[in-house]
Amino acid sequence: PTPSSTININTSTSKFLMNVITIEDYKSTYWPKLDGAIDQLLTQSPGDYIPISYEQIYSCVYKCVCQQHSEQMYSDLIKKITNHLERVSKELQASPPDLYIERFNIALGQYMGALQSIVPLFIYMNKFYIETKLNRDLKDDLIKLFTEHVAEKHIYSLMPLLLEAQSTPFQVTPSTMANIVKGLYTLRPEWVQMAPTLFSKFIPNILPPAVESELSEYAAEDQKLQRELIQNGFTRGDQSRKRAGDELAYNSSSACASSRGYR
Repeated sequence: PTPSSTININTSTSKFLMNVITIEDYKSTYWPKLDGAIDQLLTQSPGDYIPISYEQIYSCVYKCVCQQHSEQMYSDLIKKITNHLERVSKELQASPPDLYIERFNIALGQYMGALQSIVPLFIYMNKFYIETKLNRDLKDDLIKLFTEHVAEKHIYSLMPLLLEAQSTPFQVTPSTMANIVKGLYTLRPEWVQMAPTLFSKFIPNILPPAVESELSEYAAEDQKLQRELIQNGFTRGDQSRKRAGDELAYNSSSACASSRGYR
């Protein structure tokens, strides 16, 4: 064989031995597999069984990273998830006020749930590209996408509804309220400033410590509260009444049981 044909044979043999993935292979075979899996993970409901092979997807990502396709894969992943979140945001905008809080809670929960699967699948891309080349972290980047494309667009509509719901018993379940408030705090801690009292009900130690000039006011309020409790039969020494009072205040089912017991 001529020298040039020998080089061609050697090149094709080495490609075969190394299992080279060209950019065309990546676009036609590898990314479509990842794309389909991401779709399923982003749209699953809690408890759904997803018929995808995690091992196959994990292996697919690993091969693409080894073959220097990390930059393209990262770009495709961000574009894919951004498009999904823009659709989510438009659906929320079309929601009537009475369903808005619950739908935001579902969207937030579904996305954060999806990240628990998506981030580990891309662990090699995170380790060998995002952390080393970009000095960032995949989970942080994907949470930031939800903040920018969903939460930021809805915070000024959502917050008045949350405050109204907080002052209206049973309008929103406590778990939904807690999920949203804690979620918003995770996305952007400075949003606390929009409704400090609301956030302080679900996030410990976020209000600034009391300044010295306010301490006497707090003490007077505390004494007034204690006097009112004593007048209503809640003495410091009577622990059984105190416990009953706690249950009445914080547990609606106990409240029903207690009220039946005293009739």
